[in-house]
Amino acid sequence: MARVSRSTPRKPRLRALPSQGVPAPADAQASAEQEATLAYARSVLEAEAQAILGLMGRLDAPFLRALELVRDCAGQTVVTGIGKAGLIGQKLSATLASTGVRSIFLHPTEAAHGDLGRVSRGDVILALSNSGTTEELVRLLPSFKRLGAPVIALTGDADSPLARGADVVLDIGRIEEACPMGLVPTASTAALHALGDALTLAVLRARSFSSAEYALLHPAGKIGRAVMRVSELMRAGPANPLVRDSAKLSEAVVVMTNTPGRPGATNVVDRHGRLVGIFTDGDLRRLVEQGHTDFQRPLREVMGKRPRCVGPEVLVLEATRMMREARVDQLPVVDAEGKAVGLLDVQDLLAARSF
Repeated sequence: MARVSRSTPRKPRLRALPSQGVPAPADAQASAEQEATLAYARSVLEAEAQAILGLMGRLDAPFLRALELVRDCAGQTVVTGIGKAGLIGQKLSATLASTGVRSIFLHPTEAAHGDLGRVSRGDVILALSNSGTTEELVRLLPSFKRLGAPVIALTGDADSPLARGADVVLDIGRIEEACPMGLVPTASTAALHALGDALTLAVLRARSFSSAEYALLHPAGKIGRAVMRVSELMRAGPANPLVRDSAKLSEAVVVMTNTPGRPGATNVVDRHGRLVGIFTDGDLRRLVEQGHTDFQRPLREVMGKRPRCVGPEVLVLEATRMMREARVDQLPVVDAEGKAVGLLDVQDLLAARSF
């Protein structure tokens, strides 16, 4: 019996629109790919972090010997390497120099063509090569020996030609790179970088390198401002406004007007030069507003008593914090005996970009 075809049309299937919280298939695929990318990036960081942490158990007698060689070096620390290790070496040399250790970077290829003349007896060599087989570096070893410059090798192979020709070996061990091919220097360079920093800062600690010395080598930028002392910015000598506490108000105004740089305040001192108060432009304006314009009035009656003050060796950042919190524009500077040796003015802080 033949089937009778239905004349009633089928209802069309309605495709639900994706809601805001449920991504469409294409969006879901993109989201999954993004999450996979982030997961892989995290695995790279983890691999590099593990490579660095693995160094902790490798710091032993050779590390201490390397520290002594760099610390006691009569000449300069010559850092050398090629490729990615060479770039790490350049940063290592810069870090050493910034912490007071004389250092240069020597390119192995240029060294073989005359730049070896930069090396002399009394220098120490820091040679970086993960494989320890870098030809351009290994062929310099006999020359370093003849020059009487001890070699510290930073390498991942303690049996390599570089390690065998070195006086001290800092072995980072065999490290698996983070890249999918296992070829691109990533985890190994992170380890070399960290080991160089560890050596540099251990040398810094052994030399008792101070923040004041660091400041001398970093006069500009944020670092320089961070270690700048009040003594470097304060108004001292003829620029330090001083008036006796026995003076009249008029004398304080004259001092504030005639002092070079025209500070907005004057230190008030006793007959021994010790700080006993401060008088500011703001104090003068308040007196005028109140109708107290008797300039023959004793200064000790209108000065600010027990003012906040700082010592000349205090960090400028600390003095700036004090001025912000107290909402003042000037800060007296006193020595160990309480004598007013200077005045720190907000205008000077602004000029030094410290406020």
